[in-house]
Amino acid sequence: MKDISAAFQFDLTNLAFEPWLDLLDDVSEEFGHFEPLGPDHSAAFIDAGRTLLVTFEAAPTVHKSNANHAPLGWQFVQSHGWSSLTVMSHNRQDWFRHDAVFGYFDRMIDDGFFDDFDQILFYGAGARAYAAAAFSVAAPDARALLIQPQATLDTDRAGWDKRFPQTRRLDFSTRYGYAPDMVETASDVWVIHDPDVLEDAVHAQMFDADHVHHLTARHVGPNADRAFMDVGVWADLVEQAMSGDLTPARYGAVWRARFNNLKYMRQLFDRLVSSDTHPRLLAWVCRAMTRDNDRPLFAQKLAELEAKGVKV
Repeated sequence: MKDISAAFQFDLTNLAFEPWLDLLDDVSEEFGHFEPLGPDHSAAFIDAGRTLLVTFEAAPTVHKSNANHAPLGWQFVQSHGWSSLTVMSHNRQDWFRHDAVFGYFDRMIDDGFFDDFDQILFYGAGARAYAAAAFSVAAPDARALLIQPQATLDTDRAGWDKRFPQTRRLDFSTRYGYAPDMVETASDVWVIHDPDVLEDAVHAQMFDADHVHHLTARHVGPNADRAFMDVGVWADLVEQAMSGDLTPARYGAVWRARFNNLKYMRQLFDRLVSSDTHPRLLAWVCRAMTRDNDRPLFAQKLAELEAKGVKV
């Protein structure tokens, strides 16, 4: 392990996907390793400190949407001196159910790769959260931060979840299969979901071990991870999960920042207007957004609600 935070420099901007992936390969090889995992996956490791963040990501999202067009863990290489292992899916979403991915983690276990680290956190959101949970078994006593994970999409256990018809050909019953079982060796697991997304709520409850900590993010819909990033608290959540300090009180204090974020409040406003099921909350949002600023849209809706007798 070595401190490479100062030397770890890269520019992945303004590149088409294939040149971007080639450069990501080059950077990873310079500071660690890059390994294709079959035709649709790859792993990029940056060897830095004895703290390791393992993220599961979709390469097109990393390429188009991530800060600096880089894997999520790379910001922590620079700011914290952590090591980063990024496992990416490339052209299709398959929940990382591929023999090449299984084989990669098998080799990492056999080589004692994870034994070199003092702290390890597995992270993912949605399908990537499923993978983070499933492969966390490779590093006993690691921690896992799972945002809106699927527990499984095996039809015998989750046939009620109709959102992903493409998974009907995938096998969730074999190795690294049922995610709640795979996190049994983790020291702490945090599962964050929006209770208003019924399928996510049911999946979350399937993670029912004593060391699983459930946290909620209401009114964010199916993309809670992006909401955390938009509000600017995602990195704080990762830091606290890595150290084992993500208590409900600390989560609440961090997530309270959403009320000062215009993008979040506008999205919450739109969601509440569309659902028409939480008039008092909608009135509160409108009042909060017009307290110190002139915002006609919110003011007009607040006047409409007050005319109907809605009180905050």
